[in-house]
Amino acid sequence: MSDKLTEPGSWDEVQEVCVLTERVLPISRPYLSEDELRGVRDVFESHWLGQGSEVAAFEDAVGRYLGAKHVVAVSTGTTALQLALLALDIGPGDEVIVPSLTFCASVQAITACGATPVFCEVAPNDLNIDVADVKRRITKRTKVIMPVHYCGNACDMDALLALSKETGIAIVEDAAHAFGSRYGERMLGSFGQLTCFSFDPIKNITCGEGGAIVTDRAEIAAQLRKMRFLGIDRNRPSGSGGEYDVVLQGYRFHMSNINAAIGLAQMKRLEDFRRRKIAIVDRYNTVFARLPYLSLLAWTLPETFPFTYVLRIAADRREAFRDHLKSCGVGTGMHYPPNHLLSYFANGTDRLPVTEKVAQEIVTLPLYYEMSDEDIDRVIEAVRSFCEEMARPLPEARGITAILPGRY
Repeated sequence: MSDKLTEPGSWDEVQEVCVLTERVLPISRPYLSEDELRGVRDVFESHWLGQGSEVAAFEDAVGRYLGAKHVVAVSTGTTALQLALLALDIGPGDEVIVPSLTFCASVQAITACGATPVFCEVAPNDLNIDVADVKRRITKRTKVIMPVHYCGNACDMDALLALSKETGIAIVEDAAHAFGSRYGERMLGSFGQLTCFSFDPIKNITCGEGGAIVTDRAEIAAQLRKMRFLGIDRNRPSGSGGEYDVVLQGYRFHMSNINAAIGLAQMKRLEDFRRRKIAIVDRYNTVFARLPYLSLLAWTLPETFPFTYVLRIAADRREAFRDHLKSCGVGTGMHYPPNHLLSYFANGTDRLPVTEKVAQEIVTLPLYYEMSDEDIDRVIEAVRSFCEEMARPLPEARGITAILPGRY
């Protein structure tokens, strides 16, 4: 299929390209194979379904891949964030600065600790945390800054870590989108203070459900390992004569061997997943950069392991755009509604004009490993046909020629 814009034809011709099919392309989908089933079967045959040797093997594999000192596997990416904050003694009266444009899980992890989320802006070019705005929102109660590596693109870690050094405020990275991404030559998770990953069904690799906390601090890692499993220390027999002691407040946030077995199988294909998704993003960017009305995010390929593909279109065209893609059998999403406008988090005073503007414009397109070339072409043709139709002159009315819409 040629990338060249075709001459405008009739709307019927556009509709012929976009025939509604029974199979609508999802925006994401995990890749699963016999290898994952085999790993789960082995766990079943062992009759040890909870946390055990498979979890330890998964932690080791993740650590070797990232070049990280300590990896603590947990039940979800959300519990990873919550435990990371709790390990830093974050609680009532403390503030955590976080972008409003993120999944609500980031914020729920903060409120679950009793702390207060302080919402900040994102940079419009890549929708990552705006460090300048972070600086404006720091108070004496600020204890943590939580950058979110949006779509898999790394935030400005040099600026964030310099700010942390200057102020003493900890950095807890929400890298749910960014497992396998790099910042320059360094893997995310290999040099930060506390980095949290997600391995839920649609992330870059999946464990079915799962997460991990990565840190270079041995004492924090040891604390996290106790906290994830009810505060139990098996190396300290209690005065009761039992085989373990409970030494701190803990939670049932551990990963099971079943989930770890899935993750181990996924790790073997990780580079294949990454290369394919980079190729799809590169193909989208090459074509969409030449189309009117679209605004693309800045991507740092090939350093990024893309999680999802987001572009922007004018707010007054977004619903028509999504409806058109749906008619072409292409699913879309919107990631995410700003948290400072959601009922549970809203305080009536937060104003984030950049975030509120881009939130009205963002659209998520399909991006997953198993997309065929034909699937990619379907997405491209659906987007192209919408932009071409919008660029056509309106019929003359009462002798006045309508003005063509300008480039967005």
